[in-house]
This record gives sequence, C-alpha cells and structure tokens, in this order.
Amino acid sequence: MPYFQQFYGLEVICGPMFSGKSEELIRRLRRAQIARQRVQIFKPSIDNRYSQDCIVSHSELSLQARVVSSSSEILDLLDDRVEVVGIDEVQFFDHGIVKVCDKLANLGKRVIVAGLDTDFRGVPFEPVPQLMAIADYVTKTLAVCHRCGAPASRTQRMSAARDRVVVGAVDCYEARCRRCHDPELPDQLVMSLKEEPAP
Repeated sequence: MPYFQQFYGLEVICGPMFSGKSEELIRRLRRAQIARQRVQIFKPSIDNRYSQDCIVSHSELSLQARVVSSSSEILDLLDDRVEVVGIDEVQFFDHGIVKVCDKLANLGKRVIVAGLDTDFRGVPFEPVPQLMAIADYVTKTLAVCHRCGAPASRTQRMSAARDRVVVGAVDCYEARCRRCHDPELPDQLVMSLKEEPAP
C-alpha cells in the first residue's frame, strides 16, 4: 500500500473479528496525524463495547472519535479543512455510507474505513462489499482460528442470537477458518436450549 503526501481516495480494511482491522485503521490514522494532516474520525453509536467516544482495538489501542447514528451525520459534522477521514465498524452504518465515502473521496479526502466483510453466517455484510467495489485500495485482514490455529477469515457466533447485528466481542464471537466455521451453530444452540428440562 503506497503512501504519499497527495494521496486521496477510499481505502477499505476488512476481515473477520479479531483480525486487527481497527488496529490497522488506528495505525494509518496515527501516521496521518504524525504527518500533520487534519484528521477526523467517526464511529457508529451502536458500538459502545470498549468506549463511548473512541475507536478501540482488541489490543487496546484507541483514538478519539465522533459518535454518529447515521451516515448523513458524517457530512454534517465534517470540517471542510479535514484531509483524512476515518470510519470504524462501517458495517453498522446505513447504506448511505457508500455515497458518503464516495463523495468525500471525490472531494479530495483520503477516506479510510474498517469493517466486517461477512456476517456470522459467512454472508457478505452490506455495505462493506459495495465499499470494496468502489475502493481504491482494499486490505483484507485474517485472524487466527480459535479452534485449529489456521488463518481465519470467518466470524463464529457463540450465542443463540439470530439477529444479524449483535454487538459483542470475545463474550459471544470467535474467529474461525473456513473449515471450522459453522454457520448453523446459533440454530443448534437454540434447539439445545429448547430441549433442556425446565428447573
């Protein structure tokens, strides 16, 4: 990934949980700050796992961020002088985030986003695939499979919840390789709960 002073465009960092997406986002944003570029960072209000107003990696790196509940708020809160825009957990935004990122990149901003590319079933997690399609650079990160230690490209849900969006960390998710990933596990957990005798 080349870095040079006048670069602008859209960069997407994607992969499963525990693969270092936020860590890589923070690394790029910190380098931009060291280069004395104006940086503005956003995160969705739904993601309050580690901090209300910071993006935080699982390795506990953090950067201050503006909390927003919709993609349109990013445009409303953006300082016109900003050169670099960072957005974490981009999969939690509405589909309008695609147009927002494209518009900012076309305005000459460097836009760096991080998010899950697939959900717990292994299905593409919108709007990340659409962002990948229009990106200038895509970085796909891999985690380590919690079962066998192989490179992991999937996120395994360890709870019985079936909603697509369930915010959590090590309490309800694991990284899994393709071989160890079981998209039906939540259904199996639901069935086992139903079969348990009442106390």
